Amino acid sequence: MVFKRLLGSPGGGGPSVDTVLEPGPVRPGGTLAGQVRLVGGDTACDVEQVALELVARVRDGEGGSGVAVPFERFAIGGGFRLGEGEARTVPFGVTLPWETPVTELEGRELDVRLGVRTELAVTGAREPEAEAGDGPGSALGPDSGPDPDPGPDSDPGLGLDPLGVGPLPAQEAILGAFRRLGYGLRSAGLEHGRIGGTGQRLPFHQEIGLTPAPSYADRVEEIELTFLTHPGGMDVVLEADKRGGGSGGDGDDTGHDALSRFTVGHDDARDWAAEVDGWVRELVEHREAYGSDSAYGHGGPHSSGPGIG
Repeated sequence: MVFKRLLGSPGGGGPSVDTVLEPGPVRPGGTLAGQVRLVGGDTACDVEQVALELVARVRDGEGGSGVAVPFERFAIGGGFRLGEGEARTVPFGVTLPWETPVTELEGRELDVRLGVRTELAVTGAREPEAEAGDGPGSALGPDSGPDPDPGPDSDPGLGLDPLGVGPLPAQEAILGAFRRLGYGLRSAGLEHGRIGGTGQRLPFHQEIGLTPAPSYADRVEEIELTFLTHPGGMDVVLEADKRGGGSGGDGDDTGHDALSRFTVGHDDARDWAAEVDGWVRELVEHREAYGSDSAYGHGGPHSSGPGIG
């Protein structure tokens, strides 16, 4: 039994698969629902398992467009025989990981690509013909690594269906508070690595880059915001890139980042504008008071504070 990535029209007389997701964005921790529609090929086959894999495009750190990294997998069916030319539907409803990144904010699509890959474990079917650009790596084994492809919907040959994820209410409230305070959305992307001092589970995290409010424009180049969500709430990690861009003559690393972490509940009712303003003020003042030796620093000698793992 071998897991094979079967495309919508694989050719070669094998079975075909078409995954249809219910319309609209899903939220982290919510249910992703849809159907996998199978059509038998030229010969009958035994479908041992139908599986879904969630894939994200993550920055590769080399200035490229990123790599496709699987981050969750679900077995949704199997144990049946698919006849020649037979049409069969496998419905599913699976729960997204709480740390699933968001792909849109206030109706605006972010530069974040997530997708759903459908896999079949079959026996007795004819081998599908290789698609253009496919090599031996088109068969998936348990040790498959990240795909070099930059994103789910950039290459139909990967067989990935784009996945839209919207923010949770608390995430919306915090982002709305930043906007009201004068911060602007600059970027959003996925970064490899874990943030120390947190319970982060995925091998990557989302960074939302914000231009500073006017009151901090002369002190901070950018604020980076990360939500690490779990069933009981979420950690809000803020990173301040201080203006300066390098070490001064006295040895002070004036461009060094600073990190702070705050915890909120999913149903918290707060004055979010005042809360967020207090977070940023604490972050900036802490950095200015302790400089590059801050325990909150990026990759510094202190392990007690958050740092990128």
